[in-house]
Amino acid sequence: MNTKKLITAGIFSLITISTMNAQKKPHLDKTKPIEERIDLLMKQMTLEEKVGQMNQYNGFWEVTGPAPKEGNAELKYKHLRDGWVGSMLSVRGVKQVKAVQKIAVEETRLGIPLIIGFDVIHGYKTLSPIPLAEAASWDMEAIKKSAQVASDEASAVGINWTFGPNVDVSHEARWGRVMEGAGEDAYLGSKVAIARVTGFQGDTRADLAKVNTIAACAKHFAAYGFAEAGRDYNTVDISNSRLYNEVLPPFHAATEAGVRTFMNSFNILNGIPATGNSFLQRDILKGKWNFDGFVVSDWASVREMIAHGFAKDGAEATQKAVIAGSDMDMESYLYVVELANLVKTGKVKEALVDDAVRRILRVKFELGLFDDPYRYCDEKREKATIGSKANIAGVLDMAKKSIVLLKNEKNLLPLQKSGQKIALIGALANDKNSPLGSWRIASDDNTAVSVLEGMQQYKGNQLTFEKGADLTVGKTAFVDELVFNTTDKSGFDAAKKVAASADVVVMVLGEHGFQSGEGRSRTNLDLPGVQQELLEEIYKVNPNIVLVLNNGRPLALPWAAAHIPAIVEAWHLGTQTGNAVAQVLYGDYNPSGKLPMSFPRNVGQCPIYYNNYSTGRPTNGEGNVFWSHYTDVEKTPQFPFGFGLSYTTFDYKNVRINKPAFAKGESVVVSVDVTNSGNYDGKEVVQLYLHDDAASLARPVKELKGFELIDLKKGETKTVTLTLTDKELGFYDNDGNYLVEPGTFKIMVGGSSDKGLESGFELL
Repeated sequence: MNTKKLITAGIFSLITISTMNAQKKPHLDKTKPIEERIDLLMKQMTLEEKVGQMNQYNGFWEVTGPAPKEGNAELKYKHLRDGWVGSMLSVRGVKQVKAVQKIAVEETRLGIPLIIGFDVIHGYKTLSPIPLAEAASWDMEAIKKSAQVASDEASAVGINWTFGPNVDVSHEARWGRVMEGAGEDAYLGSKVAIARVTGFQGDTRADLAKVNTIAACAKHFAAYGFAEAGRDYNTVDISNSRLYNEVLPPFHAATEAGVRTFMNSFNILNGIPATGNSFLQRDILKGKWNFDGFVVSDWASVREMIAHGFAKDGAEATQKAVIAGSDMDMESYLYVVELANLVKTGKVKEALVDDAVRRILRVKFELGLFDDPYRYCDEKREKATIGSKANIAGVLDMAKKSIVLLKNEKNLLPLQKSGQKIALIGALANDKNSPLGSWRIASDDNTAVSVLEGMQQYKGNQLTFEKGADLTVGKTAFVDELVFNTTDKSGFDAAKKVAASADVVVMVLGEHGFQSGEGRSRTNLDLPGVQQELLEEIYKVNPNIVLVLNNGRPLALPWAAAHIPAIVEAWHLGTQTGNAVAQVLYGDYNPSGKLPMSFPRNVGQCPIYYNNYSTGRPTNGEGNVFWSHYTDVEKTPQFPFGFGLSYTTFDYKNVRINKPAFAKGESVVVSVDVTNSGNYDGKEVVQLYLHDDAASLARPVKELKGFELIDLKKGETKTVTLTLTDKELGFYDNDGNYLVEPGTFKIMVGGSSDKGLESGFELL
């Protein structure tokens, strides 16, 4: 059934309440506790009005213009006036939000305000780096501030709810949505989840009532990042051990940080779509974790349970989703059509509807919408906030901290500030659109500072730009497949000419901003189009190349790793891309980022991740072929998790543990001396990894269990202390029970997951 028929059917299946609209709206005493105000309001709500609160529509007409007179827009408009809409998404801008909010508040019987949602993934209009890049900073305060910038701008245009953060852990570089998360590790992902939630919402639930905060949404619940073969929306089939120990911890951390909403995922888990999965939504989230916010479906995921083969029609899909704990239906048009009748026929208990509505109303009260529905609708604040100097400075700071130096030989970096002839090559070097990344639907095209513009701020060198080759052909858009240039090499000769006479060549290559993100899975992780050929041709005339990568996922670049002397991972850094890259290249900012995901040697290694399991044959102990390895490439990644260089060097010495054995409940205190042994001041991420030697379930070869970002002056030494408690020493069994078992443990402390100083202790 198409959308129009669904909505039309809904009109005739619901009781018309337009005659009630003239009745006096309920008085809700602001001095009363929120739960009492919810009780009072719900006593006055019809079943249809309750169902309406569980219905979310996308923006559907020019809300500041006349009321629509036909089609789906007219039907949705009628639902809105009748109080059958609880939330809208993609309505943005003070004038638009105020207009649609006015209908809900002033023209419906009860005047319940809308919650306005939007995908504020890494900024609203002033864009920070993509979330994966932010995670590379390992700087939780910077990540929190970045979310605050996004919240500041979004709230200023009338939005009060973001569909973020994405806290999906993923080991799969082929999956395009890795750009939205914090990478492959649950511990780092949990820390980032807390930073982002508190950045959006504030540190306490009371902060949610502030005008510059918005409700956050932890997504996608759960296991979406483990889609088979990295193909978006694909099947997920994982063990309980992986679910409890790797997938769920960042979600749990988000609940502990006070996140007010969750979004379920598109995938199945144990054969059941997440939208209809009671185990996830009722047993774990609302049961074990005592989550009292609400769950929204992902786009049309209620209806998609029919395609999954889990529901025969819209009515059954609605029934299963509500019973499983999906509180709000995003763009399936099913709750508003089917749910009231399901309650009346006894197929869904009204108590489940009441629970969902209470959760939705609770968040609206916490946002202050009942006290002032137009509190986010201040045109003066909108004008003053969007693109403010403070916000631009904030995203520039975040962008610099997100850059990872992967290789630096021949002393090419930092660049000299005078006396050098520099050739800048690559279409992405002069691109003001691609660096904005994938989720930038509110930002304006071509508003990024390009790398060319950033480097032009440094006047002491002779800088010459040549494109070399186009990356894409035709238009590029959020909803369209990209077409890459695979044949036109007409610009190669001009690029080779400037490269041949240069002291240093800076090449900006990688993915287009729309090449990663939702629906952007890849089976190759190389440089698309003719970029690899361009790189090799330039290398022939001048091997002094600094390769600057723009990408939204780990890439597999074995040739570049072997031949190019300097490689800078610069991701898609948002609005201030060019300034951030230039300041790092010229040494005004010493790169300090560390990889949040492993970079494979080739796509055949995927999925690849540092916290793997030993297997029964981890090494070549007997000198034959029968051990866990590849015959054609090393089994290690090209660049491992936690890896990142600096323009200075750091020495680790004297790792020590406060005693050799501990009772359960005691803290294990690990200390190490870190010295800046190079020629520049710099930052280092000191990382602590743990291995449980023998447990009731096999444990990974190492797991990140602590880190600290420190500043060190040239020649300075600091003692860094990291503490392990039962929270870090244990793990979940296959039933979700948390265990802290006696035994021996190894630790490793260093600047990456692949090497460091080792020690150990015993837990009695």
